[in-house]
Amino acid sequence: MSDTSVPQIELIPIDRVSILNPRARNKKIFREIVSSIQEVGLKRPITVTRRDGAEGPGFELVCGQGRLEAFLELGQSEIPAIIIEADTQTSLVKSLVENCARRQHQAIDLVRDIEGMKVRGYSEVEIGRKTGLSVEYVKGIGKLLQQGEQRLLRSVEAGHIPISVAVEIADADDDGIQNALQNAYEKNILRGRKLLIAKKVVESRHRRGKGMLGSNKKKKDVTSETLVRAYQEDTDRKKLLIRKADATRNRLIFIAHAIRELLLDEEFVEVLKMEKLDTVPKKLAARMERQGLTR
Repeated sequence: MSDTSVPQIELIPIDRVSILNPRARNKKIFREIVSSIQEVGLKRPITVTRRDGAEGPGFELVCGQGRLEAFLELGQSEIPAIIIEADTQTSLVKSLVENCARRQHQAIDLVRDIEGMKVRGYSEVEIGRKTGLSVEYVKGIGKLLQQGEQRLLRSVEAGHIPISVAVEIADADDDGIQNALQNAYEKNILRGRKLLIAKKVVESRHRRGKGMLGSNKKKKDVTSETLVRAYQEDTDRKKLLIRKADATRNRLIFIAHAIRELLLDEEFVEVLKMEKLDTVPKKLAARMERQGLTR
């Protein structure tokens, strides 16, 4: 149905509005919306379509869930609304497009929105055209969603891993993943902090599974063998930590000895004084004193 007619703005009862595409709200952002409306009023009406039901006239929310819930929080019973003409299918797609276009959204929200449009028969090309997302991006999101790659999806949405690299990781074995990261580095796609984050995501995905709520593998019954193996792995981790601590301590001792020897050289000390570099950090000086390295 066409929705090109001039929209109407009316005060409508909040309890007659049903939400087509409900979503969880960030509490901090929601409080900001409430405070803004309380201080300066509603800047933009919500958008709804009119529906007649068994209980009388009603409305379906197209966009503005945060504003609607903020009015409820403030104890209001009515809210200004732009009323458009559209069938339920069109209204739902408009709601999904609105959510996709928001600047702040959780990765899982965007995934659900794209998934919702695919379920309703829209192709990747149509979804890309309606949302402003590239077809490659939509296809990649769909593939990661199909494979349950929530960790990779979150990283893609945060801008840490490009969608092409994420899809390559999802399809690869351990060696293939390392090759994907290496190729991304050589092509200057992943560098610096992003490369470190990508490696952490890959490691977390390997240890905890693809999903965000823990491993997606079927839980196995606990046996004496699994307990012993878990204990051994924990012991090995602690032994490694001890070795690293010992190595660090030995390096500190070496540094303290080296500085002590340098400070015994009067000519070197004079050069340091001329350059105003003759002071020693307090913690290092205290360590040298505890170890009897000062005279």
